[in-house]
Amino acid sequence: MYPFSFAFVLWIFCFGLSHAAQSVWLPPQTPDLADIPPPWQRIQLNRDTAPTRYRIRQWDGVLAVEAVAERSMTLLARPVAVDLNRTPVLCWRWRVDAPLVNADLATKAGDDYAARVYVSFALPPDEIGWMLRGKLALARTIYGDAVPDAALNYVWDNRYPVGTRRPNAYTGRTRVIVAESGAANAGRWVVARHDVQRDVIAEFGSPQAAIVQLALAADTDNTGEYARAGFADFHFVARDNACVFE
Repeated sequence: MYPFSFAFVLWIFCFGLSHAAQSVWLPPQTPDLADIPPPWQRIQLNRDTAPTRYRIRQWDGVLAVEAVAERSMTLLARPVAVDLNRTPVLCWRWRVDAPLVNADLATKAGDDYAARVYVSFALPPDEIGWMLRGKLALARTIYGDAVPDAALNYVWDNRYPVGTRRPNAYTGRTRVIVAESGAANAGRWVVARHDVQRDVIAEFGSPQAAIVQLALAADTDNTGEYARAGFADFHFVARDNACVFE
């Protein structure tokens, strides 16, 4: 069992004590759980692709989700309802053992990442024209309801510099933002902080976009590589508030 003080901090991350921060992280758990507790769930977009493995563990003192990908891709996702006008900044910690070798976000064959954080949005109906509505409907018949109106994908890349932005190689409805790159920070926890409201406005021109889902993944189905990543402490804060980590 965790010491009381540690468990109490994790309880704050889950349920929150004020409007200054909204957590979407895990409840206090015994580590080494193969079954991640609800509302997190695994989403397999392609049944012909091997699943990425996930478990909860203590990792260098951090309660984390470990993701291990071997020629695989599965999202670990949960629904999210956050008021971006109050808390638009997403904070988390992540780590990778190493970046991938052959990935290239500019190509479909290279669309893999040692770690990625996927933020999905619903757009107001008046921002979705008939053509886009048809494309989304078709995509959902193939991949299911996990296909969002729009999405931001924060990635730990292997070659492109931090700050690089471009459409996903498969769909312009997902925009890739390089949040970490290369091996300089591999092997240790790194803090990430991104203003998702400003990013969705910059990428899709939608100030009324609403977050509907947060997902994480280690993704190697295209390159056939191996990756191990860790994710922890997802929470939203106001722009003038610091991220909060134990």
